[in-house]
Formats: sequence, C-alpha cells, structure tokens
Amino acid sequence: MAHSLVRKSIHALNRNSLSALSLNSIHLISSSASAIEQSHPVDPSSSFAFSSSNGGGQKNDDSVHLKAPTSWKSSSSVTMPMSFMTGSIVGKRFYKEVKTREAEDGNGWTVMLDYRTLKTPSKRPLMLPTLSLAKAIAAEWDYQQVDGIRPFTMPLMRLACTALERVPLTRTKIIEHLMKKFNQDLVFCRAPDDNDLTSYVHDRQVEKIDPLLHWLESEFGFKPVVYSSIFGGKQEDGLVTAIENLLKKTDNCELAAIDAIAAAAHSLTIAIGMVRGILQIEEAIELTRLEEDLQVDRWGLVEGGHDVDIADLRVQIASAIVFLGLSRSV
Repeated sequence: MAHSLVRKSIHALNRNSLSALSLNSIHLISSSASAIEQSHPVDPSSSFAFSSSNGGGQKNDDSVHLKAPTSWKSSSSVTMPMSFMTGSIVGKRFYKEVKTREAEDGNGWTVMLDYRTLKTPSKRPLMLPTLSLAKAIAAEWDYQQVDGIRPFTMPLMRLACTALERVPLTRTKIIEHLMKKFNQDLVFCRAPDDNDLTSYVHDRQVEKIDPLLHWLESEFGFKPVVYSSIFGGKQEDGLVTAIENLLKKTDNCELAAIDAIAAAAHSLTIAIGMVRGILQIEEAIELTRLEEDLQVDRWGLVEGGHDVDIADLRVQIASAIVFLGLSRSV
C-alpha cells in the first residue's frame, strides 16, 4: 500500500523536477529503513499518548500534533513527542485509515488519521504544498504496524516538519552553519599521493570527485581548492560568496533538503549537486563513502556496523531528494 501510494505520487510529477530521482530510490527508503530498524531500541519513556477522556468530561482533541512527551494517562489528545524522529517506537497504531484532504482555503493539502488532522510541532495543521507529498507522507503513516509506530520509517514526515517549521524560524542560522562547514567539505579533502597506504585513495578521488569540482568551477566561476591537511583549507572568497547567495535564494523545502543531504554526506557541494540534478542518488552515496568503501574492499565489511551505516545513509540522502521532488508543483 505504502509503495503504491508513493509510486503514484511520483508519476504525477513533472519528470524534469525529479531528474535526480528514480523509482528504485523509493524502494531504498523503505527497505533501508527496515534494515536499520533493529539498531533502534524501544524506549518506553517516549510517549505517544492518546486517551479517550481528559477526566473533565470535555470532548477529545481531534488532532495529532508533536509536542513534548506527556503521560499516557494525563493526555486528553493524541500527541507525538518532539523527539519522535530519534528512533524509538513511540506507541501502538491507534488509527485505521489514512487519507489526504485539501485545505479549506485550497492552499495546500493535509493528512488525516481517521478523523484527526495531522499537526506540526506548533500544533498547526501539517499543510503540505502538493498532493503528491501529502500522499507520500500518508503512505508513511499507513505503513506503520499495529504493534508500534516507528518514526525512523517516516523520513518524509520529518523533512516536512523541518521545512514548514524549523527552516522559516532558523534560516539564517542554518545557512551560517552550512557555510561554516563549507571550507572543510568532504570533496575538497584529498588523500596524499606520495604514500603507498593512501595513493590508491587519491587516485580514486581524482577519478570520481574531480568531475564534480570541474562542474563547481564552471557553475560559479571559481576553482575549488583541494587540500590534504586534516585541519582543512580555505576556499576563495568569491566561491564562498556565490554558494552563500545560492542558499539565500532557496525556498524552505530546498534548504531543508540541502541541509539534510549535507549533514548526511558531510558535503554541501554534494548536496547542491544533487539539488541541481548533477548527481544521482547512488552517485552521491558513492562519493560520500568513497574512502570507507575502499577500506571495506581491502579489509572487509563489519556486519552491524558498515552495513547499517550504508543503509542509514541511503535513507537520509534518498528521502531528502524524494521530498524535494514531491514538494515541487507540477
């Protein structure tokens, strides 16, 4: 059911707006999320409270919203803790049907859990820009099992809350943080080529990463500086200014996606390349893991370590670019 809804949503979009997206990426999100499920412990202190009465004879709150955890017995509404994306199972599934509904003013779409309207952390309706995104998030909620709601299988829901609430309030700080990390971007760090232990890494970096650096130079007019120091380097002021101006022109969904990808890939350059359609999902993952994958090839994969990291990276990167594509109007 979940896969079907997401696939139908993607087919409804303009193909050009999803140049960095493939249908296989949707499978990656759900299958990878399932793969890392065992690494997330059940936290009984994380409350997903819902009760039939508030003790005062008042009607129940017909909404679902995110807020600080409350007691199972004292809550009169269906609530979700602010930390619902940290990995804990936050409560049993309390709803039967998930559907989407157009906003009364016609400006956006929301998700309904039975008769309850899904709400944001500030208790406002989760007003989504497109029907496609609303259906995809509805699919995430419909995927939840009877025995428990697993927030780590709802990356689109997390990104939507980020774009609708966190980005508008902290846009300046998000951009400042991204630019602070830009000089130490993963793609600018080059392994030494005069050492037998690292020369093979250097050669692979030249082969795989240099095309992205060439694109960056042609796009913004400044040649990136590569370095081998563990303390990082410094890019030209012109390139830094150009990247910062690009970030300032993004809309909330674009900035949320860039921030998520940059955090997962340790590279703002990779994030921008994905949003611009220069990098596909698997290409971005390959660049992010280039050095570690070479180590795995040489020394072997640690089960429960490397494989979980790979699955988590796929979820973070794929979900961000899927979210961006679904958030764009046809």
